[in-house]
Amino acid sequence: MRKLFGTDGIRGVANVYPMTTEVALQLGKGCAYIFKDKIRRHKIVVGKDTRLSGYMLENAITAGICSLGGDVLLIGPLPTPGIAFLTRSMRADAGIVISASHNAYQDNGIKIFSRNGFKLPDEVEEKLESLMFSEVLASPGITANQVGKAFRIEDAIGRYIVFLKNTFPQELTLEGLHLVLDCANGATYRVAPTVFEELGARITLLGARPNGENINKNCGALYPGLVGAVVRKKKADLGISFDGDGDRVVLVDENGEVIDGDQVMAICADRMFKEKRLKKNTLVATVMSNLGLEVAMRQRGIRLLRTQVGDRYVVEEMVRRGCNLGGEQSGHLIFLDHNTTGDGILSALQVLAIIQQEGKSLSDLSDIMEKYPQKLINVRIKERKGLERFPAVTQQIQKVEKKLGEKGRILVRFSGTEPLVRVMLEGENEALIASLAEETARVIEREFNA
Repeated sequence: MRKLFGTDGIRGVANVYPMTTEVALQLGKGCAYIFKDKIRRHKIVVGKDTRLSGYMLENAITAGICSLGGDVLLIGPLPTPGIAFLTRSMRADAGIVISASHNAYQDNGIKIFSRNGFKLPDEVEEKLESLMFSEVLASPGITANQVGKAFRIEDAIGRYIVFLKNTFPQELTLEGLHLVLDCANGATYRVAPTVFEELGARITLLGARPNGENINKNCGALYPGLVGAVVRKKKADLGISFDGDGDRVVLVDENGEVIDGDQVMAICADRMFKEKRLKKNTLVATVMSNLGLEVAMRQRGIRLLRTQVGDRYVVEEMVRRGCNLGGEQSGHLIFLDHNTTGDGILSALQVLAIIQQEGKSLSDLSDIMEKYPQKLINVRIKERKGLERFPAVTQQIQKVEKKLGEKGRILVRFSGTEPLVRVMLEGENEALIASLAEETARVIEREFNA
């Protein structure tokens, strides 16, 4: 079982185990060992978001890689999908991102891409963990000119900007559109404004003054109401909110209404299906996606496949099935024809292309699906234990399933990044699912925290 890695790498409070320089050093060594090339000196891309703690972790990881003879390509602050792109583009052996995504600045995290730009599967993470805690890395025997070097890639931002613009149809521009961008004081703060402005849009910019401590602070994808208020005030065409590392996006229509990942997937799947570009006529989503998405896709002859929560599990299923579109309700959207992971800027560009092609507003496009009422409650717990150890919890879940029947569903799962149990109910009767969700949350809190 993995001790360090959750659903999206390692994450925690910076400078507190496991997010310490000691662990980062060992992880750097482990990556250099696992991804070592037998013929040439291997190279690993290292990038980060705008957190204060990124500097110390970046240096520790770099030291670990170099100590085992690997070279490091330092990218600096750049969105997570940009690191995935550059790892492939520069023919690197791996890519490492230092970011805690949507978490507050005092947290940080580390996630790793293989040379093909995909996040590591569980079994490789387990192997890496085992290696980090072993004696294998203790005496590497790397000396003299075998020690690795670190190089700063000065044009990384420009390379990623060109890549993003090339995913937008050549015959289209964004001229005539007024966009409100919220970069969450995170990794998109330089890339996103440049991309949208160079394509012709007029920009009102928010959350683009990072100071190391304000990433995600009352801004970005977790607070789309901020963009919504500005969209209404400025009478803009739509708003775009990124999270701290730029791998997901939440859109806001011209009325200030939030358009979530499910709606964006429905819009894009429908267009790609009509243009015969949706491979296998299939969309891949998670168990959290709204029932309304499933209904809308079924009506259009599109199959919806569900995976466990986590964008890398969506990607793994897409690759396994040969699909090219998938994502999460939270705004992780994967267009495998363009990139190997969720990319907030790229996703926004795909929706903007449809808006320009169809001449419709975002609110009109989002009418493609009707969302079922959904209630989500997070229950903080002292210790993660299997649900089967609590008969009262399993009985409560069975009781809810019986009461909802075919007109709803319940999903109870552990968070992969925090000490939380997430309770999600969905159904036609909003009052009923809210009541049952709160009842279930109380049972879980009582049983787990007794």
